[in-house]
Amino acid sequence: MATRLKEADAVMVGMGWTGAILARELTKAGLNVVGLERGADRKPAEEFTLTRLRDELRYVVRLELMQDNSIDTITFRNTPDELALPIRRFGAFLPGEGVGGTGIHWGALHWRFLPTDFRIRTVLTDKYGAKAIPETMTIQDWPFSYDEIESCYDRFDKLCGVSGQAGNLRGRIVPGGNPFEGPRSDDYPNKSIKTGIAPAMFAEAAKSLGYHPFPLPVATSSAPYTNPEGITLGRCEYCGHCNRTACEANAKASPNVNVLPVLRADSKFELRTRVFVTKLLYDKQAKRVTGVLYTDMKTGDEYEQPAGLVVLSSYVFGNTQQLLLAGIGEPYDPKTGKGVVGKNYCYQFEAGGDAFFEGREFNPFMGAPGMSIAIDDFNGENFDHSGLGFFGGGYFGCSNGGAPPIGGRATPRGSPRWGAGWKQATVKWYRCNTRFNTQGSVYAHRDNFMDLDPTYKDALGRPLVRMTYNGTDNDHAMSRYLVGKLEGIIRAMNPTHYEVHYRPKNFTVVPYQSTHNTGGTMTGSDPKTSVVNRYLQAWDAHNLFVQGASVFPQQHGYNPTGTVGALAYWSAKAITEKYLKSPGPLVHA
Repeated sequence: MATRLKEADAVMVGMGWTGAILARELTKAGLNVVGLERGADRKPAEEFTLTRLRDELRYVVRLELMQDNSIDTITFRNTPDELALPIRRFGAFLPGEGVGGTGIHWGALHWRFLPTDFRIRTVLTDKYGAKAIPETMTIQDWPFSYDEIESCYDRFDKLCGVSGQAGNLRGRIVPGGNPFEGPRSDDYPNKSIKTGIAPAMFAEAAKSLGYHPFPLPVATSSAPYTNPEGITLGRCEYCGHCNRTACEANAKASPNVNVLPVLRADSKFELRTRVFVTKLLYDKQAKRVTGVLYTDMKTGDEYEQPAGLVVLSSYVFGNTQQLLLAGIGEPYDPKTGKGVVGKNYCYQFEAGGDAFFEGREFNPFMGAPGMSIAIDDFNGENFDHSGLGFFGGGYFGCSNGGAPPIGGRATPRGSPRWGAGWKQATVKWYRCNTRFNTQGSVYAHRDNFMDLDPTYKDALGRPLVRMTYNGTDNDHAMSRYLVGKLEGIIRAMNPTHYEVHYRPKNFTVVPYQSTHNTGGTMTGSDPKTSVVNRYLQAWDAHNLFVQGASVFPQQHGYNPTGTVGALAYWSAKAITEKYLKSPGPLVHA
């Protein structure tokens, strides 16, 4: 029998970026908020320290900050007619665990979606005709525009102390920035971080081909910075240890550094860690949730936490699983196309290359993931798709910063894989190579979705989420086109050797690609085709709000975190200014 606790005004299920932002905004509005996190607490002063963090074996190889697959995982298959099996060790993507979540170990690449991304189905229909969109491509317009959420993008930029070069400042195109970006109401909080030698070469080569290179925006402070919460961030030290770990300089943005210090000091907020939320308590007739059920992983005791407001702020898989288990919303059925929960799962489509320059010294052991130059000429609808046979696109980037001693040793194709020959090759080429990546969109497909696995369960006996996903013909055609354009820039850099890498025909969960999973609880303007409305409020439970990339109708050609943070502020504004004054549906179908 679960112990019933005192009712809270609001409960956060997950304490990553969105949980921290929503909790902060709700406590400022006067609510008593409980934050529930199934992982450990992570305090920068205790854990983000120099003696701990520069340890590639601990964090990059052994994945200390990532989700524990022995307690909870997902099952995977490529197609609906295959048997799904549990992922015993995450590889392709790495969901974080603990306070801060994936917001601790991200590379901090910080983008805004294009204005056309938010109305992509309408744009494609107007430009190419409705019949040009395949019936299997289940993309949707977002229920709000870029202009509507721009101020929320700006708030998140300033919270994180983003470093970058504006390209469109209040409608004025600024030289050196991204000319394709949507209009910004304000400049980036910080100037761009430093550019490495290889990215600078990439910029010159891209310019020579008529493209528009610019420094990649990154949520890593190029100078000491105090954010609107009054928290001072450090300056990037270009230490080379950034991906899959935290930042001892507190320069890389994370919920733990940028929000939680003030939240922890607020008497209206209570954090509970190592608690596993097992179920949303749903009153279907009243169309509301009454609270959550959770198990304390330290003692095994079960608790019921009543709440007036519940925010699902966990990762994509967790948000979708909670709705399916509670029976909130109709599960998606790929055979009939009916239902919405689990629909439009997408996974960022990346491919890249390596180049080797004999006699050049790039010092790849220094730097940061964001010390890159990018071009956006082939993203979204920035170029004409007529006759290309695909829709979508992405940005290209070149970076040579942060190549750690174990995993950062690229050698030309044909080099020995082990032994004395490998040692000679890695000594020769380690300082002389650079890497490239194309970050491609994924336009949702009928056969890519999530549901509950009929066989496998987690440590507490709940069905696992089953992910059915494979790259589509559109994805592969788009990616090959991007890689072809990238190859032209690489050639213009005149390397000694180079090679490009295409995505394999079938997706595999083994090698790392990105942690950019989206969809499953998508936002929209119609409850028949979406799970949450324009304010991320569940259509079927008015006091339930769902956050994060699970609300994306499709994945566009950028890293998702910038939009995730902006939508958290967008939703929080609707809750504090509208919902709390008159609880109920904010949008009527």
